[in-house]
Amino acid sequence: MDFKRWSIVAASSLALVAGQGPINVFATGIFIKPISLELGFGRGDIATAIGISSLMTAVASPFFGRMIDRFGVRTPLAISIVLFALATAALSLLPGSLFALYAMFALTGLVAIGQTPGSYSKVVAAWFDRQRGFALGIVLAGVGMGTVIIPMICNTLIRTLGWREAYLGLGGVIILLALLPVLAFVREPASAHAGTPAGDLSPGATLPGVSMKEAARDRRFWYMLISFFLAVVAINGSLVHVVPMLTDRGMSSADAVTIISSSGIALIVGRLLAGWIIDRIFAPYVAVFFLLAPLVGLLILALQPAAVPPLAGVLLLGLGIGGETDLLSYMVSRYFGLAKFGTIYGWIFTAALVGNAVGSSILGWAFQLTHSYSATLVVYSLLLAVATGLTLILGPYRYPPADRHDVASKLELRAVG
Repeated sequence: MDFKRWSIVAASSLALVAGQGPINVFATGIFIKPISLELGFGRGDIATAIGISSLMTAVASPFFGRMIDRFGVRTPLAISIVLFALATAALSLLPGSLFALYAMFALTGLVAIGQTPGSYSKVVAAWFDRQRGFALGIVLAGVGMGTVIIPMICNTLIRTLGWREAYLGLGGVIILLALLPVLAFVREPASAHAGTPAGDLSPGATLPGVSMKEAARDRRFWYMLISFFLAVVAINGSLVHVVPMLTDRGMSSADAVTIISSSGIALIVGRLLAGWIIDRIFAPYVAVFFLLAPLVGLLILALQPAAVPPLAGVLLLGLGIGGETDLLSYMVSRYFGLAKFGTIYGWIFTAALVGNAVGSSILGWAFQLTHSYSATLVVYSLLLAVATGLTLILGPYRYPPADRHDVASKLELRAVG
């Protein structure tokens, strides 16, 4: 039984290596220059296309969440992966039309919705109770691994085959890393589908949790949504600008890229660390650490103290982004349950995706108008202070960990018996 559950965790982590973020955001950065050279697009045009892709994922998120709550995760997820692979491969046909650029990237963002953490978090949360945090941490570390591995794969494909053929290869990578593990291993407990007995040890019980309407009337939903929105605005929005920020201050491009790559390692560490700790310590208290760490990192980058290298600031930002998604998945499951996890998570994740676009845009315009990042970075640190305050007033869990063996395990054992 334990092997089955942990194989689902491993497969989910592997699938997220080829997730929406690594493919649609980090990989696209490797394609910007060759696409610009061949088709004549400005780098701003391609950056806008990346933003449109993320916004389309945000729009689709709550609707996909409702779908997996109603029909289960496996089938919608597999369909999304196939469409995502096809849409990514279709970018090999990209013409020199700005409208086509925006339309094709919008499509990749729309069909990438299954390859976000929500689908896999719902599956893993259904299998684990007392070890839920650590299991989610391992799963979501896949995104961190993807930010390191996928750009390397893309760079190799582009240098060897060209950017058009590289997009075809990237479509194949999605099938290999995501679809095959999902079909082979990823599945919810037999009784964890909506409308069937699950989530409790009592026969005939259903998955515990509130409805979306009940969640929307709960102040904790809005505290959580606003807190994660502000955190993503500050942390993710700043990380996008780290390379130009450091090169403006006289650092070489190679050194700046090395430093931003280190944030991917910090992201993985943050997710594993957060996952392990929240099984033992009240999650909002853990969240405070993962909000205050990047707050300090922003101040290091803004104030540039001579005694502290910028690497320290970037590592603290990476640690923060590593903890936030893990904490979001866990806290949604503890405050609102699993019955409508996909829908509730989907709305909060939508706010986070919007925050990603807003944060990087505000910082970019601030630099364009003032020729400095510093003042805006200080403001972003204040946003993290507000997010910390909202997190501290969430109150006790509505669905605390059971003081017994994992619920899903007992259900599965009972079904086998």
